Amino acid sequence: MSAQTQTMSLSGSRKRWLKDRLAQAGVTAGGIIVLVALLLIFFYLLYVVKPIFDSASVEPATEISLVDGGSSLLLGVEEQNEQVYQFTQDGEVRFYSLLQQGQQLYSTAVEGQVTAATASDGKSMVAYGLNDGTMQVLAPKFDVSYPDNVRTITPGVTWPFGRAPLQVDEQGRALENLSFATNGEDLLAAAVVAGGEIVLTRFAGKENFLTGELELTPTQVAIPGLPAQVDQILVTPNLRFMFVRSGNEVSVYDVRNIRKVRLRSVIPMNARGGDITTMTLLSGGNSLLVGNDNGVVSQWFEVAKDGKREFTFIREFEAAGPVTQIANEVNRKGFVTVTSSGQVDIFHTTGDSHLYSERLAGEGVSALSLSPRNNLLLLADGDRLSTFHVDNEHPEVTWTALWTKVWYEGYPEPQYVWQSTSGSSDFEAKLSLVPISFGTIKAAFYALLFAVPIAIAGAVYTAYFMSPGLRKVVKPTVEIMEALPTVILGFLAGLWLAPLIETHLPGVVMVLVLMPAGILLTAFVWQYLPKHIRNAVPDGWQSLLLLPVVLLVGWACFAFSPVVENVFFGGDARGFLTNELGIGFDQRNSLVVGIAMGFAVIPTIFSIAEDAVFSVPRHLTNGSLALGATPWQTLTRVVMLTASPGIFSAVMMGLGRAVGETMIVLMATGNTPVMDFSIFNGMRTLAANIAVEMPEAEVNSSHYRVLFLAAFVLFVFTFLFNTVAEFVRQRLRDKYSSM
Repeated sequence: MSAQTQTMSLSGSRKRWLKDRLAQAGVTAGGIIVLVALLLIFFYLLYVVKPIFDSASVEPATEISLVDGGSSLLLGVEEQNEQVYQFTQDGEVRFYSLLQQGQQLYSTAVEGQVTAATASDGKSMVAYGLNDGTMQVLAPKFDVSYPDNVRTITPGVTWPFGRAPLQVDEQGRALENLSFATNGEDLLAAAVVAGGEIVLTRFAGKENFLTGELELTPTQVAIPGLPAQVDQILVTPNLRFMFVRSGNEVSVYDVRNIRKVRLRSVIPMNARGGDITTMTLLSGGNSLLVGNDNGVVSQWFEVAKDGKREFTFIREFEAAGPVTQIANEVNRKGFVTVTSSGQVDIFHTTGDSHLYSERLAGEGVSALSLSPRNNLLLLADGDRLSTFHVDNEHPEVTWTALWTKVWYEGYPEPQYVWQSTSGSSDFEAKLSLVPISFGTIKAAFYALLFAVPIAIAGAVYTAYFMSPGLRKVVKPTVEIMEALPTVILGFLAGLWLAPLIETHLPGVVMVLVLMPAGILLTAFVWQYLPKHIRNAVPDGWQSLLLLPVVLLVGWACFAFSPVVENVFFGGDARGFLTNELGIGFDQRNSLVVGIAMGFAVIPTIFSIAEDAVFSVPRHLTNGSLALGATPWQTLTRVVMLTASPGIFSAVMMGLGRAVGETMIVLMATGNTPVMDFSIFNGMRTLAANIAVEMPEAEVNSSHYRVLFLAAFVLFVFTFLFNTVAEFVRQRLRDKYSSM
């Protein structure tokens, strides 16, 4: 070998070595980047999700002195947490500045002799009952102006129902115990008057179209079945019920029709081993919270039982001592309690959670309140008003609320429910991930039920029985199907396939039964045809003969579908399912999703499985055939076993594709998060739920973060499926690699 040739050979070796190293470095770097990207996604999802599981925290803010803190009836603060107001038991109203060390900004007083006072549950309004049987309703107001571009808040008092006193008792007797509620226009007042009688007066509001003022027309009635002693009265904001507590018994009155007030029930609501100390209505007015001297707070609301609705015990919470006061969160289902020793506890009903417990005051707490944004806690302890910053952004999201059954207000029993939004501010968020996780698994199951048999059978036939010439056409054609946009598949499934299945339901069922039967019958008949006919078809091309069979059976099934529907189902197969079998039917259901998403998954499974079967070494199949095994025996006992790692990987790849699919399930289902495995009902999946609700979710809200949690769950699902698939694939490879 010449020196020049040796030099060129060495130069070529160095280039190959350099290329090998560069390729190795590139592949390694690419793999590392992929792993880093996955880890970044994982930790970013955790970063967004983590705050929803943080417990509440309370930090001292400011303290100011009150003129008469011991008789505070209602405390409150405007939305900016700059000015607080105090309504006292004797009719005094005062405003203080938190920014100016408690400087008094404004004060006024109710005219007349106050004999009773009460604050409205859920609204910053106070009613004062006077000794002449009248009542005045007051509310704080804050006027915001911008003189010289400086925001200025001016406190004051407004009279929502007019400055003129409202005559609660027509006989003019002094009001000794008082409760009221309003639904915006009408006002309902219940009062114990001198002598122990309860009067119930409804003021029907109507706006005067000339003056624009609200005119109130009173209607007063007597209350039947009154207890001998009345300790507390509550009226619900929807003006439907009135609760009268006497000792440990609560009488429930239906007051929807003021002229037909009736006693619904008398319920002992005290906790076991305790006596009732106070009760209040949870935000929204649908639930009653009952506090006891043993620290137990119980929740009650109406539940449908045996055709009628009754107030039912739902759950209870444990405070740190005898409960003296309960304050509700604004527009949320949480509440705060204070005990006789000054211990403060924060709870949330939906999450069934105890979020905070700490002693923040002495033994003389006279008033307890939360700010409109639930981020400031106010405690009146003697003449001292203490404020505390509250960090409790996501109390409704707990492990219990996400993954177990929750008894929501108005529901007959605990259920899994996803319902993140509503038009009402009193809405109880229902953020269970179980229905949408179930929907994800359901959609993937029906998609694989449709796709796996077709894809694997097609892959085996294409790789093992089909002629090479036909295989070169079929395999690329099926693989090209994977390039179809899923939005097109979803569009066709929702607007064409779903109505087609609904109108030809018997035909679809017949296709599922008769199509396999027709193919098997064709194969059976083919065996008995004359040999010269069978030999006329080249080996490996027989599958083309099934095309007219498939088209004919499909056409016949849909053509005779109306006839079958008229003969066997009275012309309405959907009605037969619903009325006779009790099976619900949604137009966009799991059958539609299974076919459409199965069509999208088939190319993935087919391609990988076909490669696995085709890659089985020829010496294995030739050796099996040489030993006298039939082609079918060789396929089932040699080829399938050897190719099983690849086939299993194909199925798991298809499963991962089905779990993460978005557009098809978004467009081809009703997107209803129901827990029903019926093939004729729809579902909502994790991916579709994120796509539907993320654009309208408020950033950093509980809803927003739970959607990220749904993405995290989807990420974990996919990771687990792929991990299990790789583990099983390696086991199968190790087991059959020696063949």
